[in-house]
Amino acid sequence: MELNFLIPRKGSKKKKLRLGRGQGSGKGGTCGRGHKGAKSRSGYSKKLGFEGGQMPIQRRIPKFGFRSPNRKKYFIISLDSIQELVDRGKVSNIINKQTLLDNRLLNKKNGLVKILAGRKILKYPLKITASKFSKKAVFYIQKAGGEALSV
Repeated sequence: MELNFLIPRKGSKKKKLRLGRGQGSGKGGTCGRGHKGAKSRSGYSKKLGFEGGQMPIQRRIPKFGFRSPNRKKYFIISLDSIQELVDRGKVSNIINKQTLLDNRLLNKKNGLVKILAGRKILKYPLKITASKFSKKAVFYIQKAGGEALSV
């Protein structure tokens, strides 16, 4: 067997339908486009979201809310995950952004960090540095004898 002798199986290849080649072909005259209208014209392409002249859904639904372009996005870390790192012996008593980066709780892309209180309570006094803390998180950190330092 050689490559130049290979042929497709019978019935697997269909001939392309030739449009506009007379009435006998079944697709002559209007070539399957119907009569008049935008879709029958050459170069027609409808806009994204076009609903045939009906008011499109993105314009029917009212706009609401406000999104500030300057809003700050915080990456959230719970005290549970910090406690797990301490239990595994991966961190010392000082926890900052670099420590979280080293232990893969943060990416370099994540700018601001917010610490939230989790379900578990801290067992060790830790000095935690972050952009923001929840009130409960500060309470639990101080209850354990640690410090919550905002950057």
